[in-house]
Amino acid sequence: MNRSSSDQHPKQKWEKDVEKTTERFPERKEAFHTSSEIPVERLYTPEQMDEDYIEEIGFPGQYPYTRGIQPTMYRSRYWTMRQYAGFGSAEETNQRFRYLLKQGQTGLSVAFDLPTQIGYDSDDPMADGEVGKVGVAIDSLKDMEQLFDQIPLDKVSTSMTINAPASILLAMYIAVGEKQGVTPEKLTGTIQNDILKEYIARGTYIYPPKPSMRLITDIFGYCQEHLPKFNTISISGYHIREAGSTAVQEVAFTIANGMAYVDAAIEAGLQVDQFAPRLAFFFNAHNQFFEEAAKFRAARRMWAKIMKEHYGAENPKSWKLRFHTQTGGSTLTAQQPDNNIVRVTLQALAAVMGGTQSLHTNSRDEALALPTEDSARIALRTQQIIANESGVADTIDPLAGSYYVESLTDQIEKEANSYLERIKEFGGAVQAVEEGYMQREIHKAAYDAQKRIESNEDIVVGMNEYKLEEEIHADLLRVDEALEQAQIKKTQEVRSSRDQEAVDQCLQALREAAKGSENVMPHIVAAVKVYATVGEIANVLREEFGEYTGM
Repeated sequence: MNRSSSDQHPKQKWEKDVEKTTERFPERKEAFHTSSEIPVERLYTPEQMDEDYIEEIGFPGQYPYTRGIQPTMYRSRYWTMRQYAGFGSAEETNQRFRYLLKQGQTGLSVAFDLPTQIGYDSDDPMADGEVGKVGVAIDSLKDMEQLFDQIPLDKVSTSMTINAPASILLAMYIAVGEKQGVTPEKLTGTIQNDILKEYIARGTYIYPPKPSMRLITDIFGYCQEHLPKFNTISISGYHIREAGSTAVQEVAFTIANGMAYVDAAIEAGLQVDQFAPRLAFFFNAHNQFFEEAAKFRAARRMWAKIMKEHYGAENPKSWKLRFHTQTGGSTLTAQQPDNNIVRVTLQALAAVMGGTQSLHTNSRDEALALPTEDSARIALRTQQIIANESGVADTIDPLAGSYYVESLTDQIEKEANSYLERIKEFGGAVQAVEEGYMQREIHKAAYDAQKRIESNEDIVVGMNEYKLEEEIHADLLRVDEALEQAQIKKTQEVRSSRDQEAVDQCLQALREAAKGSENVMPHIVAAVKVYATVGEIANVLREEFGEYTGM
């Protein structure tokens, strides 16, 4: 019997309605897709769901952790609101830290200036004009003492965005803790310590890949024994995304780097369940809300499977991908900077919906300058409003079961795994980096994205559409040019007042350890305690390890 039009299946009737509607009102684009070129279908239905849906997404706090790493997630405790800050002198940054803590921030995140990031003291000719500009200048333990003045390190968790000289800054943090009466085993926080992404996307490397990997595994071994609560690495997709990668590439390349660190640690003689629970990750949150939330869910599931099935880790803590998120700096515009408040809100919401453990929200004026106090406060308030007023933290993984989100989660995992297979063919992430594979893929993605903006295929509000003829930017933060000379003077005073013989002995002991296979961390800790500077310690390692000059 033929069905009448009223008896048609609802989906068939809808398809006919679509046909009629699009004749009158054509869709905005011929094809829709995410930033990773994943096609976005007109409608998602249960047909797109995996047959093993319940098994694939599981339950919160249970393998494979698609829905979150804790059984109750934010119903028990909000994510850590960890605002990134650092500029000028240690004293100025200390004031900003104390201001943010007073405003309700729950963790510190330190930005270091460029000379510190690449192992130069402020009085080195290589540091000229860059001291204190994009972060705080740290030359010696004296600066670190001032940075954390009146901030109790047994009560505050600190994240340090530092990579090539991570061992030196971690040693200084240990020494400051001891001066406060806080033993190393009580210290909590994270060092980024992710050198592979520096070669891929960021450029603040010092040494070649192999000795750099040795420094990382030395930190793993040292912290396993002395700093059991400290996260020894924050494997960073953030900077990979900032360099122009897609969401899929961000997941794939970050996890590939994570596998390289696990391989290096195992090769150095560490047991996977000894160090894996202290691994942490750092992701970006961009504008495409659903893709970003799905990205976090996919990354969590991928890492759980890799750690359990590939590495044979038995401790459930080794399977959990714990991550910090920062909203997308590269998405912010210098044009109409107040629009950035809206962008950051959407990005922060995606991170929360994706189950982040801690979050930094960028300030509205960061495309123009370092954030003012007002801008930093608005960025923090954005998180606090999401937490306390939106209701999104009241249930776990609220997007789960969305046909679209679950399909995206599956598709991101599938495409990221394809990248992992390609990287495996190179012999792993280190070899893929050395041959420039990841760099080329990111460059292509960035070029394609820029072409879409220039052709107005992708709209950036205020930049290529909805523009203003004239804009005035007031109240930007400026770093005082006199700071550089004051910092140089302070560092030279430290050198003239310290016990130089003790410094020389410690640096020589470090040199001998670097020549062999001994863990260098105890010698770096000893050196910073006698006020050896970042540059002096980094230069010893430069002389023994050499410098990496790029591709």
